Amino acid sequence: MQTQLVSSGATAQHNEDWAGSFPRHDGAELVMIDGGTSMAERDYVDPVNGDVVWFVNRFATALKARIEADLDQQTAVHAAIDAVFDEFRARSAGQDVPVYAWPIAALTWVRARQVANGFRLELYCLGDCKALMRTPDGVVHDLDPFVNPQEAILRAEIAKLQAEGLSDPAARQARLLPMLRARREFQNTVAGTNSLCLRPNGPLGARTYAVDAPPGSCVLAMTDGFYRLVDTYGLQTPESLFTLCREAGVQAALEQLRQFEAVQAASAQTLKRADDASAILWCADGVQD
Repeated sequence: MQTQLVSSGATAQHNEDWAGSFPRHDGAELVMIDGGTSMAERDYVDPVNGDVVWFVNRFATALKARIEADLDQQTAVHAAIDAVFDEFRARSAGQDVPVYAWPIAALTWVRARQVANGFRLELYCLGDCKALMRTPDGVVHDLDPFVNPQEAILRAEIAKLQAEGLSDPAARQARLLPMLRARREFQNTVAGTNSLCLRPNGPLGARTYAVDAPPGSCVLAMTDGFYRLVDTYGLQTPESLFTLCREAGVQAALEQLRQFEAVQAASAQTLKRADDASAILWCADGVQD
């Protein structure tokens, strides 16, 4: 088995993603976390690094302990988030933290367990990270074919603002802020939320899958910022992205992303000129093409 990992903030010294892999006796645990951009006017629990960075890092630490205890995925996530909420409540004591300021994140967790005929992949997915698998026949499979409906709503609203002549990203953000805050409150309070949040209203509404991976398969898990190479900028297809990451490495793919973002104007369909970007490439055979 072989693993490559890259995680890069859109701006220097600030990264709201977290990516990591943990070995297990019969395989590996691949964890991808993408913190949601804050909708608050300030940070409440970590004014130095930011509440979102604090949240994704504290959750990753708490989840690692539950992984080491070999809990099932749903139990592990809920136990980890309970521990993080206790810390959040202690750190924010005496402050009136609005619900839209409570940090959230997307999470894709791939548990790879060796079985007789390869590996069994167990996926636990909240939000819009991406997970692909390439089998030895060269076919790329989308392990979690989820399309975030909120993205289409956001693009439509941005298009309306652009039609008004409002092209500045900061100005667009200000106009959209009431809608974005209402959305964040909904994500933090709705039953069965599909976001990793501090205080779930009942069981989290995760998408779960179990997939067989033949010997020689590879998994590419990434945040939506990394997947912009495919679905936003069209620089790669899922197949060519896999080839690039296997032959040149995930760092090379990240560099292509950053180089493109550096020279292109802010997209008409996104709020951000660039996004945090992270990826994990895990190959069951440990052999590069």
